[in-house]
Amino acid sequence: MPSGQAPPPAPYREHSPPPALQPHFQCLWSSTVAPDYAGGFLVVPDGCVDIVCKGGRLLAVGPDRVAARPTLVPGSEVWGARFGPGAASAWLGLPMDEIVGQAVELGDLLGPRAREWVHRINDAQPGAGQAVFIHGLVQMGRDAPAPDRQAMELFNVAAAAGRDESGVLAAMRAQLDMPERSLRRLCHAQFGYGPKTLERVLRFQRLLALARSDRQAGLAALAADAGYADQAHLSREVRALCGITAQAAMAQLLD
Repeated sequence: MPSGQAPPPAPYREHSPPPALQPHFQCLWSSTVAPDYAGGFLVVPDGCVDIVCKGGRLLAVGPDRVAARPTLVPGSEVWGARFGPGAASAWLGLPMDEIVGQAVELGDLLGPRAREWVHRINDAQPGAGQAVFIHGLVQMGRDAPAPDRQAMELFNVAAAAGRDESGVLAAMRAQLDMPERSLRRLCHAQFGYGPKTLERVLRFQRLLALARSDRQAGLAALAADAGYADQAHLSREVRALCGITAQAAMAQLLD
């Protein structure tokens, strides 16, 4: 971190899930909120759904269309589990377009077992809460249906798709051999929105990955490498997704 630069408000770490959870989750993660946190934390769309434990609550956090600015308690810990493509709808028992941009109490979706899990986390000894959270995931996962393989394929096609909707839909139809209406229905159910929005979100995530790998790259070069038509296209898309300029988004998200 450069000298004189403030630390991020909530340092974030990813962890590999235990083997029992790997069919369902791409990663576990944790974040410790800085004691002097006073707002300004940006969470951007990534096409994914998480189970999040914070403030004594277990939440299913649905896919976002635009960046969120969650309320965090200074000095608190947040734990999460990020579903893999095609896993969230089967696990949670509802289509993802019903919880876009929402954080829903897990007990409202999964019933008494989830509410009991919350109680165990809150009753855990200091320092043991995260282990209880992960143990509960393993227990709940024993009965969870397998991820939807067509959704996994659709996600991979969207992640590698071109710049316009006709391109991404054509690629999806060719890969999945499915009519357009069925593709759209599958995409909304599994990811919360249609193919074009999913492609936009994943292209933005590709932009962030490229920017992290080369901190000296300019926006014009990043635009070309990430699949935007040009720098102006990148700027419009970042503002639409994040609500701030591309320069401001890079400054916040790459620290």
